[in-house]
Amino acid sequence: MKVERIVQDYRRAGLAPRERAICDYVIKITRTPVECSEDDIEALRGHGLSGEDVYDVINTAAIYNFNNRVASAAGFIPDRSFHGAYREEKEQTR
Repeated sequence: MKVERIVQDYRRAGLAPRERAICDYVIKITRTPVECSEDDIEALRGHGLSGEDVYDVINTAAIYNFNNRVASAAGFIPDRSFHGAYREEKEQTR
């Protein structure tokens, strides 16, 4: 399943260059946001993203980062049984 390969390591998941560029930028937003620059945005535009598309990427990454930080700070632990059950269910239906 391609989604599972992306979760494990998006760099080895066989993504198209556009998808890889998006993932690279999302990782940069997450790990080193102060290093993000106009050059990054121009690189995404070079892959065919519009200004609105870039904003959507930034906003989506920021929302997930915010929610994960709030959950971590509040001590919420993901429910492993739910997460695992969903994956097992998906695997069985393939």
